[in-house]
Amino acid sequence: MQNNLSIEEVFNTPQKKLAFFQNLILVAAADKVLDNDEGTLLLLIGDKLGLTPADLMPLVDNLSVLSFIIPEDGLQKTLELQTLVQMTMEDGDVHDREYALCLEYAERIGYGKAVLDDMIKQFQTNGS
Repeated sequence: MQNNLSIEEVFNTPQKKLAFFQNLILVAAADKVLDNDEGTLLLLIGDKLGLTPADLMPLVDNLSVLSFIIPEDGLQKTLELQTLVQMTMEDGDVHDREYALCLEYAERIGYGKAVLDDMIKQFQTNGS
């Protein structure tokens, strides 16, 4: 049975929201270029999470020293990986550094390369 919780329900504390957004920013900035589609996706997700510019400035200011924050909850892990994959594909090209970061995240949550590659293939097939 699939659980159809909204993003707001899965990321239901300030800590979860900021950790999720931090992980997204790391992948978005991995290729050293934040294109318009990536920026739009970040803004959309930030708005959905109810994050303010004041919430996000510490992340932006410390980007060079940030690392992934791995969630405890399985549903949160899966949703984050899916969103990280979506972020890597926003500019139409999966850059090596973005892929490496997604692979690192996938391995740290216990999924591995096969699951990551399958998610990427699904996004490509669905045209997302």
